[in-house]
Amino acid sequence: MKMKVFVAALAATVALGAVPALADLTMPSLSYRTGPYAPNGIPFADGYADYWTLLNERDGGIEGVKVKNIECETAYNTQQGVECYESTKGEGSLAYQPLSTGITYQLIPKATADGIPIHSMGYGRTSAANGTVFPNVFNFPGTYWDAASIIIKYAMEQEGGSLKGKKVALVYHNSAYGKEPIRTLEKLAEKHGYSLMLLPVDHPGQEQKATWLQVRREKPDYVIMWGWGVMNQVAIKEAASIRYPMDHFIGGWWSGAETDVLPAGDVADGYKSINFHSVGNDFPIYSDLQKYVYDAGKAAGDGSNAGTVLYNRGMAAAMWAAEAARTAMKIHGTKDLTPPMMRDGYEALNVDEARLNELGLPGFTVPVKVTCANHGGPGLGLIQQWDAKAKSWKIVSDFIGADREVVDELIVEDSMAYAKENNITPRECK
Repeated sequence: MKMKVFVAALAATVALGAVPALADLTMPSLSYRTGPYAPNGIPFADGYADYWTLLNERDGGIEGVKVKNIECETAYNTQQGVECYESTKGEGSLAYQPLSTGITYQLIPKATADGIPIHSMGYGRTSAANGTVFPNVFNFPGTYWDAASIIIKYAMEQEGGSLKGKKVALVYHNSAYGKEPIRTLEKLAEKHGYSLMLLPVDHPGQEQKATWLQVRREKPDYVIMWGWGVMNQVAIKEAASIRYPMDHFIGGWWSGAETDVLPAGDVADGYKSINFHSVGNDFPIYSDLQKYVYDAGKAAGDGSNAGTVLYNRGMAAAMWAAEAARTAMKIHGTKDLTPPMMRDGYEALNVDEARLNELGLPGFTVPVKVTCANHGGPGLGLIQQWDAKAKSWKIVSDFIGADREVVDELIVEDSMAYAKENNITPRECK
């Protein structure tokens, strides 16, 4: 009997002295590996997942806490995306990256009410860059309006500094996503004296012959494309069929991946798009990915997407989320994070070039410093051009800044209108 009492007491002492294991850091992935947008959704999801696997296998997670990446299939369907959010938020999800403007619009009020941050990286509602109105939403390193402005700036450079009297066409996905750059392009048209043609393409974008016959008839000096998925592939083929000059055809940063140009073959040569990060796998981090993820048989996909534009973009999204989590741990002095803590980490995020070097990503993307008021980041972009012979993207410009005068005015106007409609009092930022 004495022995049983001793054993029980010892067990109780050990239990009381034991340090409970920290819960995993849950980072859901609203992915789409099926449907007409799967060719673009798959490489992004692979890059996002592989970065988390690398941190878990090499570092034991973030500051020693493992990351749990819950993947939920949305098929790029807004209602399905909302259902994914509702079904995963109770898992302790720290942040959401919807990878869809339509889903983002629906999640902004929901996630804000739930206190969960959203990072709609380079997409979603552009005016969410105003952190005084949208404290829980982040869209750095740049917005749609930044991208539209940068493309116009680049076109002006190609034309000797002016687009006056020129004609610009926007071929866009007829959705909330595709319509985002219109106001910016209209404002810039007023400022710079070019005329703007608007050419909507209905989902999913497989029928565009009438659109490109109009392009052939009107002969715009530049065509800008705001497409996604199969729409991009079809547009490039149709542009080639009317012999539109590819070096005057410029896509947004969701219209410039290998999956967009490869199906067109040699005729895609010279097509351009904007980007906010580098391309290829010539970065030190890829040695670690090879060792800890690919060779270990832990890759999310078949390995064919590594180094592609959207794979690298998925990695960038995970990298910034990981750094936001590290920042949150430092701010709050704990590794046991909650969504509001994660929000604070995003808002205090500062990933400079020195930190990118430490992460094995030197020169990979723009340094980002988020503030209370600015959730949109630096708003920089570079232009890349497709080399069909080499089957690779070539960077053909330095990073270009957006027209802050035009873009910032539109952000204030739209965000304040949203605040008024939703009875939101903008917070003070010190």
